[in-house]
Amino acid sequence: MSSKMTDTPETLSSPALLAQIDACLALSGSDGWALAFIDLVAATGAAQVMIFSYAADHANCLLSRNFRAKALGTRLARDYLEGWYRQDPLYPRVMAAEPGKTGIVAQGASSEAMSADYRARFFGDPGLGGKTAVIVAGQRLRLIVNLYWAERDEDATLPEPLLSLLARLALLHFETPAENALPAPLAVLSERERAVCLGILSGRKAEQIAADLDIAPSSVVTYRARAYAKLGISSRGALFAICGAGS
Repeated sequence: MSSKMTDTPETLSSPALLAQIDACLALSGSDGWALAFIDLVAATGAAQVMIFSYAADHANCLLSRNFRAKALGTRLARDYLEGWYRQDPLYPRVMAAEPGKTGIVAQGASSEAMSADYRARFFGDPGLGGKTAVIVAGQRLRLIVNLYWAERDEDATLPEPLLSLLARLALLHFETPAENALPAPLAVLSERERAVCLGILSGRKAEQIAADLDIAPSSVVTYRARAYAKLGISSRGALFAICGAGS
């Protein structure tokens, strides 16, 4: 993993960083954006990234990736959406956010308002030392882009302009109308893996999916296994859960 970025003009204008930002802009609204954004966040040295959207009565996970254990990021996102998001001290703030503005909140600014159970579940048990959250609101969505640091890096920081830029890249992508409204977690999959998952979400059996894709049923099983591994899940029910669909 690369070392932490520091607040210097050289860092903020480095060719590698600018190339990654350019890739995110070029892919905004397309299937390839998620992987480009994950690569950009990985370059900051963060241990985990999560992006959630919020409404008055629910929250959705748009992207989650733990760079040390993919399954951990998915599990934490699932737990958070099962009602824990209401205990997030930032939940009232994102609901009151003004469109077009970003707000950066370091871990220390919100940790005192967390319950002991919340802190243990989302920080202590996973071995995460701290978090920097960026709240951003658009015309349709209200997002929190969360960057988490490992325990040894709990005081890590990034330049505020870079943090705001990451949040605005996420908002631009997720507010861009897509021709095919795919569940956000599936963006990290290959075309075939995604097609198999969409077939499962539509209630189709492996044999039907195989016929639709003109592949063998055994290939459906293979693509399903690869997709589940990338998503950090192990069951059909978990697929429905992370995609926000009713099983």
